[in-house]
Amino acid sequence: MSITRYQTGARMSQAVVYNGVCYTAGQVALDAKGASVTDQTKNILDRLDTLLAEAGTDKTKILSATIWLSDISTFNEMNAVWDAWVPEGHAPCRACVESKLAAPDFTVEIGVIAAA
Repeated sequence: MSITRYQTGARMSQAVVYNGVCYTAGQVALDAKGASVTDQTKNILDRLDTLLAEAGTDKTKILSATIWLSDISTFNEMNAVWDAWVPEGHAPCRACVESKLAAPDFTVEIGVIAAA
């Protein structure tokens, strides 16, 4: 079986496809650092749309998602964006936890696994 890596750098790949499954790295809002949770979530989901398309899949095929919030009190704010993004009938398994993120400007991080 072949392994295909996308947006590969020295440290990590942003997505890896193996055996019909696409695994993404945790995505942060590189274009919305320091912005609201709403804006960061929108930026991350846009990034995921692009990354999944590059890997030959899309959000209707997401199997599982992990969401990290720097402050769990922003759960409802993030969910408002998430709920509008996930197509009806295609909600994946999901976990959401409070955690310190890589930098203080990032308040949301999302990683997904999708059928490819």
